[in-house]
Amino acid sequence: MASSGPVKLAILDDYHNIAAEHFSHIEPSKVAITTFNDTLPAYSHPHTTDDDRKALVERLKPFNVLSTMRERTPFPAELLRQLPNLKVILATGTQFETFDLKTAKELGIFVAAAPGKGRTDGKGSGTSARAKIDIKKGGGHPTTQHTWALILALARNIAADDAVVKGKGVALGWQTELAIGMQGKTLGLVGFGRIGALVARVGLLAWGMKIICWSANLTQDKADKLADDVGLPANGGGIVSEDEKPFKVVSKEELFKESDVVSLHYVLSDRSRGIVGSKELDWMKDSALLVNTSRGPLIDEAALLDTLQNGCIRGAALDVFDVEPLPADSPWRQNWDLPGKSRVLLTPHMGYVAEDTLQTWYEESAENLERYLNGQDLLHSVL
Repeated sequence: MASSGPVKLAILDDYHNIAAEHFSHIEPSKVAITTFNDTLPAYSHPHTTDDDRKALVERLKPFNVLSTMRERTPFPAELLRQLPNLKVILATGTQFETFDLKTAKELGIFVAAAPGKGRTDGKGSGTSARAKIDIKKGGGHPTTQHTWALILALARNIAADDAVVKGKGVALGWQTELAIGMQGKTLGLVGFGRIGALVARVGLLAWGMKIICWSANLTQDKADKLADDVGLPANGGGIVSEDEKPFKVVSKEELFKESDVVSLHYVLSDRSRGIVGSKELDWMKDSALLVNTSRGPLIDEAALLDTLQNGCIRGAALDVFDVEPLPADSPWRQNWDLPGKSRVLLTPHMGYVAEDTLQTWYEESAENLERYLNGQDLLHSVL
């Protein structure tokens, strides 16, 4: 920790300007806080210019401590090596695929997570609502709720009907087209961990959907274990017939060909980038829906745009994109209501953006900042 003057803290990418209040009780003589409500382009993205990279380095260079919001700002090795004053990254959440942790360790930069369970000293608002709810009774990650909000909004034409009724850009109208019911339909999960299992649980219990799932290393035993984790009997138990599994593992091709709704819940890595391309999109039914609340680069963006512009599937709902926030000239910012195109519903990466979750993360980050200022070990340290 710096021995003279206050520690310089930058709160990054705080779109809703909610973080600073959680650090405000710390004496200004100990910490000088700067909040950035916008995001600069990611350092290593292919579309990022040299000027963009320079601007990002200049923004971050003065600070000793960075409070991040998930991975809105990635930290590759080349960026970390240009931040000589950086000592601590207070990271919200627990996943750091875009942080080069090996380089951070080499440079002596501490990285601490915020698991969303609340402050350990009892001074915060308490354990987050997410942590309190029994997963077997429907609790879990807010992305589960957002995924279903997108599926239902797309299937029920919510956004399109809302726009027509309000006369947004068109004459006042009424119903746009027939809605799709979920009862008895097939839901396919690409990537099947905790979130995917919770999304599947809702579809099975609420509408009797047939659940099929695939990922590169998924086995039926793993799927059965996840069924038990979310409170479903692996042998059916009256929920499905005795000779069926609640969550059936299938091939990738079978999943895309058989599903009425395909929902992505895959971890982004070099191996999974572009895991859904033109081949997989061609396999889909022309009546099928595609939903992505995971990571944009899991899908070949050019292939998806071509599929949707030509109306090859019924629709897609996307919460994540290759570049975030979407640039003003992004091809996603077009008129999707023209005849012949698939129905498209877009949200601005809201899957994890729930009030109680973000508040708890920042409370945990504040506790770690206090510990750093007092020379104590950081909680939930990744390194």
